[in-house]
Amino acid sequence: MNRIAVALLVVALAGAFGAVAGTPIIHGGPQSVPPSRSFEFNQVVHVPALPDGSKELRLWIPIPYEESDQPISDLKIDSPVPSRIEREPEYGNRYAYLVVNATEAKTPFDIHVSLHAQRFENRVPLTPRTPADNQPQGQPMISPARFLKPDRLVPTDGVIGDLSRRERGDATQPVDLARNFYNYVIATMHYDHDGTEWGRGDAVWACDSKHGNCTDFHSLFIGMARAAAIPARFEIGFSVPANSHEAAITSYHCWAQFYVKGTGWIPVDASEAWKNKDKRDYFFGAIDANRLMMSLGRDIRLNPAQKGDALNYFVYPYAELDGRVFSGLKNEYSFRDTAGAPSPTIADNR
Repeated sequence: MNRIAVALLVVALAGAFGAVAGTPIIHGGPQSVPPSRSFEFNQVVHVPALPDGSKELRLWIPIPYEESDQPISDLKIDSPVPSRIEREPEYGNRYAYLVVNATEAKTPFDIHVSLHAQRFENRVPLTPRTPADNQPQGQPMISPARFLKPDRLVPTDGVIGDLSRRERGDATQPVDLARNFYNYVIATMHYDHDGTEWGRGDAVWACDSKHGNCTDFHSLFIGMARAAAIPARFEIGFSVPANSHEAAITSYHCWAQFYVKGTGWIPVDASEAWKNKDKRDYFFGAIDANRLMMSLGRDIRLNPAQKGDALNYFVYPYAELDGRVFSGLKNEYSFRDTAGAPSPTIADNR
């Protein structure tokens, strides 16, 4: 038995998508199954009473990304306003889309989103192999070349290009180059929430300030990798507390992957490695199962299109009131491990 089949059940809503089947990426060898975690994920979006004179509120509520490492099932949306599932075309991110007539929303209301997720550890051997095909059905086929292009806050020239060239050292192979960039970010950045500019994922700011959160760590890594002609992509979602079986989720988390021909996509989590020095080697080539990915990419244009700028990243609901960004939403997130779920631990931290 060379691969372990896992059925992916995705609930069809408004005819937007149907059931698909997939297989988890088997990273430890042909007979091994990566550690996984199964849990219910719940989100509540609190929509306030809309101001007098308003006409229309549009909401885009992200739904977890569908991929082989993250089967999603039993998706339910409970809302007094009709919703439909949409996808943006570039990355395949999906979301519930709602249009609220302001004259019918004079009092606050809630939108409840619930689903079941199984998250597999993603651990990739750092040696050439036949890359696993983890492109889910129904997703756009995204060429790694797309992830060589700069994003608005992640350039590949200027100080980022200069830094990338300086930190290459004697390395010539992509994995070795990426390891140098990873080591540099961990060695020079400091994880904190000081000031007001952190959390935007501005690679130049991170390069200059040398502190920030996970978005800043990984934006710097991604910029350096792309400047060295290594495709690198940004993924964002939520941390699921490792030592709890049921709890509120209070913050987002992001990580990155870089692409090497003959090996495939390789995950890194530089900010977790900074916080857990004993797992520094582990988080270069692996990410654990204590997370839920919500979306992929930066500078996201939604469909139906928003009036405002492309989204820097997409982890929380986005809303526009009469064509202008609306910041009045409040969000709550929680999870509960399902009965009999595997222990949410990392099998091997070497």
